Parts: sequence; C-alpha cells; structure tokens
Amino acid sequence: MSIPHRDLDVRPILRAGGEPFSVIMEAVEALTPGQSLRLLATFKPIPLFQVLGARGFTPSAREIGNGDWEVIFAPSGSAEPHEMPEPQMSQPSGADAWPPPTIELDNRDLDPPEPLVRTLEGVEQLPPGETLVALLPREPLFLFDELKARGYSWRGSLELDGSYRIVIHADGPGKKSP
Repeated sequence: MSIPHRDLDVRPILRAGGEPFSVIMEAVEALTPGQSLRLLATFKPIPLFQVLGARGFTPSAREIGNGDWEVIFAPSGSAEPHEMPEPQMSQPSGADAWPPPTIELDNRDLDPPEPLVRTLEGVEQLPPGETLVALLPREPLFLFDELKARGYSWRGSLELDGSYRIVIHADGPGKKSP
C-alpha cells in the first residue's frame, strides 16, 4: 500500500512576494516515513532540489501550465540523509588564511544577469590579496568560468535558504596589481 503525497501549494505565498522556505521545511519535517511531498510553485525550485536532496529526497518536476510547476520530492530509499556534493571551487594554497572580506554584496533579490554583473564589478575593484563575499540567488555556474578566466580564486557553499554564498580572493595567477 502506497502512502499518499503530502500536498503543499506555495503559489499564493510566492505571488504575494513572500518566501515559502520555512513553510516547505515544516511540511518536510511533518512527513511520515516513506511519504513524498507534492509541491506546487510558480517556478521550478532548483535550489530546493539540493536542499532536500541533502535530506534524502529525489525531485521529479513537471511544468503544469502558466509557468507553474509540480515537484514531487520522494524519499530516496535510504533512512540516512546523504551528504550534498561539494560545490565547484578553486582555492589557492593557504586559502584558510584569506583575510575577512573587504567588499560584501547581497545580490539575492536581483534578476539575471544582474547578480553576475554586479559580482564581477565588485571583483574588479578588489586590490591584490583582498576578498569579496557575495550572496547570490543560486549557484553561479557562469560566474565560475569568468572567475577562472580572470585568474581569481574562490570558495562557495549552498545556503539552507537555497541561495549561494561565494568568497572570492584577488590573488589568482592572472590577477595583476593595479
């Protein structure tokens, strides 16, 4: 006998400009063993895939019309949550000795490509040996390539709210002193 999904429609919260993360996590905590969560959202919640993946759920998403999505987060089968994969990063030797950031940017509320553009503008202002920290709405895959091409080092992590925190250090092999 299969356990019915727990349904959660966060579209009204999203349409009102709210953040449904805490409601989603409460619903996940209330699931019975083996139960899936059926989530309805106004977009494909890719950052949530990693967050719930770390808790042992596998997503199955489909667009249901008008830009809305249905995502079923089904238990992966293991009782133990699995570790999230390490984010892509580049670190120089001695990265633990990076100084505190001299520039801090919160780009989470910007529409693409503004988070990328604003972060790169900030990075270009960094003197050699200094760091910048940026909060982004999602993992910045295109930013990684740009940083590598420009000779910067970085490390980053996915935050619990689905955003991404990246620390960028201005001492990569291609970075030149002003």
